Amino acid sequence: MTLFVHDVTLTYPDGESRLTALDKVCLEVAAGTVTAVVGPSGSGKSSLLAVAATLVTPDSGRVEVAGQDTTVLSPAEKAALRREKIGIVFQQSNLLASLTAAEQLQVMAHLSGRPSKALRRRALELLDAVGMADKADKRPHQLSGGQRQRVNIARALMNEPAVLLVDEPTSALDHERGASVLDLLVTLTRERATATVLVTHDRTHLERMDRTATMTDGRLTETAAVTDTAVGPAAAAGFAAGFVAGSAAPSAAPQPAGRADGAR
Repeated sequence: MTLFVHDVTLTYPDGESRLTALDKVCLEVAAGTVTAVVGPSGSGKSSLLAVAATLVTPDSGRVEVAGQDTTVLSPAEKAALRREKIGIVFQQSNLLASLTAAEQLQVMAHLSGRPSKALRRRALELLDAVGMADKADKRPHQLSGGQRQRVNIARALMNEPAVLLVDEPTSALDHERGASVLDLLVTLTRERATATVLVTHDRTHLERMDRTATMTDGRLTETAAVTDTAVGPAAAAGFAAGFVAGSAAPSAAPQPAGRADGAR
């Protein structure tokens, strides 16, 4: 498994007690597959992403990324792992206003210390993969919301990550653009063999995912292949700075998820 979260518990101070954000969560995601994690706001989904991204350290449990146990790494080692092995697609694109689409991607690779010679070529290749080749020299204000999100996705893939973490990518898009972005994420996951976790509270597109898991009050209460899961009405009843620099942002019995278990 490229991403492995085992028996993770995470708590935050809450007055004189502690609030449990994740309760013995287990999640396994294989390369080339997408696991959707659904649940209401405050259920623990964002906390799961923060733990998987090594932005916060859980109270207990283990998180492995591409075979590396992240819970034993120093802060500097975690930052290096994020730059090299983890891509994040933020809920808001967080593009830098002064940079073109291609430059947004080149800056990300620059932070990883990659040779600058090939950066422009790789950036253009990725922009072409997300259907933005003709917008490479456009700045954010010249792009639509859907186009900015496509640049956001390309940027997350710039360093060829093993794990792709996606936070509510369709929240600011209409249904048609949202469906297009999710189709793109699924396609890129297959082509680039990333282990992708997609957090959302929108259940209308779950049939596109390989697996789905439901988070409630920090607990993963369901995990199944989408083909085995009813997705109809009855069943469907700021990271950016921390990711680069290395700081953080803010379940009944865990079930192995063919493997996936997870939450916000």
